[in-house]
Amino acid sequence: QVQLVESGGGLVQAGSSLSVSCAASERTISNYAMGWFRQAPGKAREFVAAIKRSAGITNYADSVKGRFTISSDNAKNTVYLHMNSLKPEDTAVYYCAATALWSTNVALWPYWGQGTQVTVSS
Repeated sequence: QVQLVESGGGLVQAGSSLSVSCAASERTISNYAMGWFRQAPGKAREFVAAIKRSAGITNYADSVKGRFTISSDNAKNTVYLHMNSLKPEDTAVYYCAATALWSTNVALWPYWGQGTQVTVSS
C-alpha cells in the first residue's frame, strides 16, 4: 500500500520562498517516481515536477523551471518541493503523487496524498 503524507504549505507574499514535503515509505521512494501536481480553483490538476531517485532524474513543468526544485532526502524518506520566487499564479492545492511510470500525465499517477494549500498574495 502506498501512502503519501504532505506537509508544509501556507500563505506567503509574492517573491517569497516556501517548501512542501511528502513523506512516504523507503520502498515507495525507491521504487516509484515521485511527483508534485497542483490544482487551482476552477482549473485542472497539472504537473509541476517529478523525481525518480533510482534513475537520478528530475523533470519540471516549464512554468516552474528555474524557480522550483524537487529533491529527495533518503534518510528521511521524504520528497520536497522547494519553491522560490513565488507568484500569485502559483496559488493552488499541491499534491504529492507516485507512479511506477515516468510521465507528466496526471492520469498515469495512481497514488495521491491529501494535498496542501499554497497561497501567494500579490
